[in-house]
Amino acid sequence: MNKDLYQVLGVNKNASEAEIKSAYRKLARQYHPDLNKDNKDAAEKFKEISCAYDILGDKEKRRKYDNNEIDCDGKPTGFGAGFGNGNSGFHSYSGNPFGGGFQSSNGGFDFSSLFGEDIFSSFAGQQGFPFGQNPRRATKGRDINYTMRVDFLAAARGEEKNVSINGKNINVKIPAGTISGQTLRLKGLGEAGINGGQNGDVLITLNVDQHPYFSLSDRNILLDLPITLKEAVLGAKVTVPTINGKVAVNIPPYASSGEKLRLKGKGIKGGDQIMTLKIIMPKTKNENLEKAMLAMPDENIRTF
Repeated sequence: MNKDLYQVLGVNKNASEAEIKSAYRKLARQYHPDLNKDNKDAAEKFKEISCAYDILGDKEKRRKYDNNEIDCDGKPTGFGAGFGNGNSGFHSYSGNPFGGGFQSSNGGFDFSSLFGEDIFSSFAGQQGFPFGQNPRRATKGRDINYTMRVDFLAAARGEEKNVSINGKNINVKIPAGTISGQTLRLKGLGEAGINGGQNGDVLITLNVDQHPYFSLSDRNILLDLPITLKEAVLGAKVTVPTINGKVAVNIPPYASSGEKLRLKGKGIKGGDQIMTLKIIMPKTKNENLEKAMLAMPDENIRTF
């Protein structure tokens, strides 16, 4: 094989160990001969990527390969290249490359460390289980990912919802103060484990809907509170909504737009509701209002 090993695995030369391992796992799943029984090209491709990973997946071999001390087959380059591959630490396939398994310098390639789960378990009934894996190994079941839309008030107050996931009815407890993007993990409610392994989990990503007038800041509920000019000048008692129902609020006389009123404990888990006053002027002509304004003395309220 006279190829760039990085190209074989589809990574660049600066790839991290994790990126190289991830690329190999993906390709090994795709081209494994037991999953491509009638595809000779897949078998050759699997052999090629396995050889590439044997070098790039080993720090010392990768260093030698990058320094051109060994070639893409793991053989020494330059002086001593004609004396065999005994110093390369690399053992090639012998006999049937897929019946006997791939042998590396450590005497046997442990695919369980790469795949994280026994992807070969479906072949457990075959004679001569590939790569020396134990088909009876207990394996955790796969996690199930689920996305749920949540109403703003349900997320703010906390609520329990019943959903159907993978044929199961599951009660999901949404914590008070939940925000969009938050993920809940339900232990053991995913797919069943293999050979007595633990069940997988259910991972629920929550997308919280926007509210027409409430918003959230930490544990505080924010609200823009419209008031009339009369209420701003004379003061008034008005009814306002909170996440747990309506309450009465006193507007102080001579209030200005932008002033804030605070309702203690009306937020989330002891937080407050903070209301910003917004004076709304009438849209129709009001002669009495105009006369009252003309009767008022001019004031300089600007400091610039």
